[in-house]
Amino acid sequence: MVNLGDIRRQYTQGRLDENTSASDPMTQFHAWFEQYRGTNPLEPTIMTVASVDASGQPWQRVLLLKAYDERGFVFFTNFESNKGQHFALNPKASLHFFWMNLERQVQVQGTLEKISREEAAEYFHSRPRESQLGAWASAQSRPLPDRATLEQRFAEVSAQYEDGEVPLPDYWGGYRLSPQRVEFWQGGEHRLHDRVEYTADGDAWLKQRLNP
Repeated sequence: MVNLGDIRRQYTQGRLDENTSASDPMTQFHAWFEQYRGTNPLEPTIMTVASVDASGQPWQRVLLLKAYDERGFVFFTNFESNKGQHFALNPKASLHFFWMNLERQVQVQGTLEKISREEAAEYFHSRPRESQLGAWASAQSRPLPDRATLEQRFAEVSAQYEDGEVPLPDYWGGYRLSPQRVEFWQGGEHRLHDRVEYTADGDAWLKQRLNP
């Protein structure tokens, strides 16, 4: 066994007070996100997305957040991927943001819905052309015999769409996660962390402090 128990650090970056945090979680998220982005992280939009398959087994993967507003959080993927199949069976998911340099975490649980094809197309065509072609070349999550097969498929679709716009695949688009619960975590000294939980109550939000 590799013992990691002696790896420790104190969290002293800040505090989070339920009495002064924003009245709704999206406003609070925006404030924290802008502060985090101001630290010039390598990838500010990185998040972990959790889903559950048909057997009840949880899955996680890292994706990039592409938009957010008062309606929720938007990301894009192949609908035929593992996560797309999970979401088709159970349209609930969890997002997790870990901003270590600020000693902060944000956890989000909610319900998913697909965004419109028009919204998906607008984002798809804003991507680098090679990324658009990659969406056609990859049967995401399906078995692949070797790297050469993927590269051959990429070459084929590159030639197919050489003289025109790359169309949006029918199996590719975006999801919006509408939050039902959002928790903000601020690391605290002596493991006395600050945790503030928002839960949806109709059109309003209930806010409370949780034990660390």
